[in-house]
Amino acid sequence: MPLTKDPLHPSPEKEKRKHKKCLMQCPNSYFMDVTCPGCYKITTVSSHARTVVLCVGCSTVLCQPTEGKARLTKGCSFRRKQH
Repeated sequence: MPLTKDPLHPSPEKEKRKHKKCLMQCPNSYFMDVTCPGCYKITTVSSHARTVVLCVGCSTVLCQPTEGKARLTKGCSFRRKQH
C-alpha cells in the first residue's frame, strides 16, 4: 500500500507555507510614555508590563497586565518611545 504523500520529502510549496521566518529578529515589545489623566505626570511603561503600574504623583492605576500586552486605563494617553 503506497503512500500518496511523502512525509520525509514535502513539496517546496508546502514547506514554504509551513515556515514563516522573519528575516531579522526584532522584539514585539516597546516602551511608552504614559500620561496620567489626573495629574498629567509622565511615566515610562513597557508595552508588555506584567504588573499593575501606578502613577508616581497620585497613585492612579495607569495600566493592567493581560496575557499579552498591558491594557491602559481609560483616559490615559501614551506615546511610543523611539529606540
